[in-house]
Amino acid sequence: MIRKLFFQKSDRTLVHLLRSIFSSNIAFSVDFGLLALLTEVFHVHYLISAGIGFIIGTTVSYILSILWVFNKRRMQNKPLEYWIFILIGLTGAGMNEILIWFFTEYIHVFYLISKIISGSTVFFFNFFTRKYVLFR
Repeated sequence: MIRKLFFQKSDRTLVHLLRSIFSSNIAFSVDFGLLALLTEVFHVHYLISAGIGFIIGTTVSYILSILWVFNKRRMQNKPLEYWIFILIGLTGAGMNEILIWFFTEYIHVFYLISKIISGSTVFFFNFFTRKYVLFR
């Protein structure tokens, strides 16, 4: 079971979802770490920090997706595939920014907690959109 989950190619959505959760946690750690570092250490506004972290986290997610999560790709044109991946990510980034802003400014949740709530929501949007648009 562990071998199948981590090392063998699979067409099963459940395996893709579990791998995506694992790889997204890596990407989220990069994203979250940059948000905290840029905001707390370098005093960058939290929404700018969130945008920078999200873009770099999305790039990490793309690399892991093409190398490990999904074994089938719809598109032969790799630059176009990357830009569609980024477009989906930008949609997720917009959702991310709005959710962080909303929870922080209107619900008065600490911005890092807002990021966790946002990240969980955006993860499912990104996974299912990318799976069915790019990696079916």
